[in-house]
Amino acid sequence: MPDFVAALTAAAAFCLGLIALNALTRLALICQVAPSDLAENGFVQIGGAVILARAAYRRAPLPVRAEVER
Repeated sequence: MPDFVAALTAAAAFCLGLIALNALTRLALICQVAPSDLAENGFVQIGGAVILARAAYRRAPLPVRAEVER
């Protein structure tokens, strides 16, 4: 069950991170502070969302292996 919760947290972090990064990208393009080659759902946004999901997964509470092996 803790693995499921960790995976669910990571998936939620990925989705919310991607939405937020796409919104920031769109805002930067509208304000003309970003290069025109920067696009929504590009490498920067997906990479940032993956990093957020990885951080969320690693911070999720997982059982300690020593307690599980007893």
